[in-house]
Amino acid sequence: MKARLYNKYVNEVVPALKEKHRYTNVHQIPRMEKIVVNMGVSASLEKTAVEDAAKDLALITGRKAAISKSRHNIANFKLRLNQPIGCRVTLRREAMYEFFDRLVSVTLPRIRDFRGLSPRKFDGRGNYTFGVADQTIFPEIELDKIKRTQGMDITIVTSARKDNEALDLLKLMGFPFAEAK
Repeated sequence: MKARLYNKYVNEVVPALKEKHRYTNVHQIPRMEKIVVNMGVSASLEKTAVEDAAKDLALITGRKAAISKSRHNIANFKLRLNQPIGCRVTLRREAMYEFFDRLVSVTLPRIRDFRGLSPRKFDGRGNYTFGVADQTIFPEIELDKIKRTQGMDITIVTSARKDNEALDLLKLMGFPFAEAK
């Protein structure tokens, strides 16, 4: 069974985008390709910090997190080669739509004083990246079992060529952008 948001994309978003931007080919219509969730962990913390972050990320996304390791020695940062420094998860297809749906409808409204995310965080190629300061906004995380608060970066990769096309896509999908003043 397809995700609820995928059905919304096919039935509502595609016709609206096709009409607004006058696409002549179905393959020109932008779509979400993947969502990447990344947690960077300070190398100076204890060794279990990366495993704790990976467990939290697995709870949030429903997928096992891949551990990122350092590529260089940097003495000023007390960083050694192949030292674990973070974890990441890439979501595609049904898992991506389920995560996006939970993010938009449940998680982001739980942020204190939330008035929407900035529409200026596009990278120039149609991808949107934003940071979350605390993992406790996700309902899957139990507050009693958290050892340390950990932030994360969430990147939504789209097939749009321009930022305004990606902005229209995400707005139609229900992403909460802040209104310009």
